[in-house]
Amino acid sequence: MNATSSEAAPGRIVLLTTSHRVAPGLLSWPAWQALHGADRVLCADGAHPQLPYLREAGITVDEAAPTAEELIAACAGGHTVVVVATGEGEPALTDGLARLAGSGRVSMPELELLPASYDLPGARLLDLVQVMDRIRAECPWSSQQTHKGLAKYGIEEAYELVEAIEDGDRDELREELGDVLLQVVFHSRIAEEDPQAPFSIDDVAGGIVAKLIHRHPHVFGDETATTPEEVKEHWLRTKAVEKQRESVTEGIPLGQPGLALAAKLASRVRTAGLEVPLPSGEGVGYELLAMAVRAEAAGVDPEAALRVAARAFRDEIRQVESEGRGPVT
Repeated sequence: MNATSSEAAPGRIVLLTTSHRVAPGLLSWPAWQALHGADRVLCADGAHPQLPYLREAGITVDEAAPTAEELIAACAGGHTVVVVATGEGEPALTDGLARLAGSGRVSMPELELLPASYDLPGARLLDLVQVMDRIRAECPWSSQQTHKGLAKYGIEEAYELVEAIEDGDRDELREELGDVLLQVVFHSRIAEEDPQAPFSIDDVAGGIVAKLIHRHPHVFGDETATTPEEVKEHWLRTKAVEKQRESVTEGIPLGQPGLALAAKLASRVRTAGLEVPLPSGEGVGYELLAMAVRAEAAGVDPEAALRVAARAFRDEIRQVESEGRGPVT
């Protein structure tokens, strides 16, 4: 290539993006190659967490925030310029480059967007924790909430999640799962402030991780399980060792809906192999109890079955209303 054609070469711009959720310095091999092969490396943020690691690797980084025109000029002559993007990206720069490219009046350098590090699965959970920290500190309402004050919202969100599942609405399901997750993070953030027994979201996650590993010896240990029934046996056996309960009724929340409560009691009795007669009594309550026990024995969730029937009843009510049929006089 002669000098004239070299001077006319438009060069190359590499926009290097990194994830703040990954430890600084952990960059992909193509990113390191681009950095070492660049004629210039620019970064508008002098406090960018990657800069100490780049300089330790022998890469000179100039603190500069060029305009699109200035960046194109820096690439003239076939030069490669790497721009280390800030946490917000480089919207002004990329918009300016797009505008110049669309004008057709500028010989544009080769443009490349190079992700240097990627989010790990679950990385957005860290964002949720950070957002919750700020809300707890700065929101007048959130900063005053307590576990007891939020309890009702946990119940409401759980019911809304069940409704989304029953409706089969995927968008609604995703949203309601987020609302339930918020309750977990919110309560965990409040728990950090307890003067006697504080714990954090990491303690909550660590506890459930340990429990899942311990109760799945067929996955993490030497046990074997090839059927769902064998998995349930492992679960119940390890749970019994952990809890050391004196009664099969321990741990069953009495505040849950009546049919669900009856079915849970029946399930515990059946699993334990106990012969427990139903209490004798008259009235619809005892009739419902007997029906719930029979449903559980047949593998039917009576609470879910009643909700299905109730929703069908609701649809019939709406049908009557839409037809304008009023009460019989």
